[in-house]
Amino acid sequence: MSVDVVLPCLDEAAALPWVLARIPDGWRALVVDNGSTDGSPEVARSLGATVVTEARRGFGAACHAGLLASDADIVCFCDCDASLDPALLAPFVRDVAAGRCDLVLGRRRPLGRGAFPVHARAGNLALARMLRRRTGLRLHDLGPMRAARRVPLLALDLTDRRSGYPLQMVVRAADAGWRIAERAVPYRPRTGKSKVTGTWKGTWQAVRDMRAVLAEPPRTPHPARGEAAPR
Repeated sequence: MSVDVVLPCLDEAAALPWVLARIPDGWRALVVDNGSTDGSPEVARSLGATVVTEARRGFGAACHAGLLASDADIVCFCDCDASLDPALLAPFVRDVAAGRCDLVLGRRRPLGRGAFPVHARAGNLALARMLRRRTGLRLHDLGPMRAARRVPLLALDLTDRRSGYPLQMVVRAADAGWRIAERAVPYRPRTGKSKVTGTWKGTWQAVRDMRAVLAEPPRTPHPARGEAAPR
């Protein structure tokens, strides 16, 4: 099966060499530049990645641009700041390809001081509890590392273009009856400063975006033509 890895990117030139070197052989890296000023697109191209440009700022905007640009059977998502190792997506893809899961999420396990700040953990815990009330899912993390089949992902009709995008993916997948699983992954201190969880303000703005997603009424997306609905 063909696999694309979507890497939302905003000023990650320092991290890109390590991240792209960790993409498994045979997979395509889709670096979605979201307005970088540090030469990230040029670095990505020089290292063999496909660069997609998304002018609209926002984590969700970058992720969705990568999804729309993909033509692979399976699409993965991973941060581009060297906090997560894209090589660890291999078992995620095997689970999806084998039909054991419809969506696999990375449960972040901090490695090193400062990898997962207290305010980020607090926000993540609050969201996990709200998600449980909304969907019944007992997840521990709503991190960015994940894998699923592309066509059913598109059928979820994701609309959030900010920090709520990863959560909306999980909520709509749950509403559609997808089998969702977690895998533990090491989480390292990122290269450079976080645009979201680097401050209390950024973290709680993200929580606010995600609360809006959780307030959406349940909906069941239709499967794409020729594609069976996930079970």
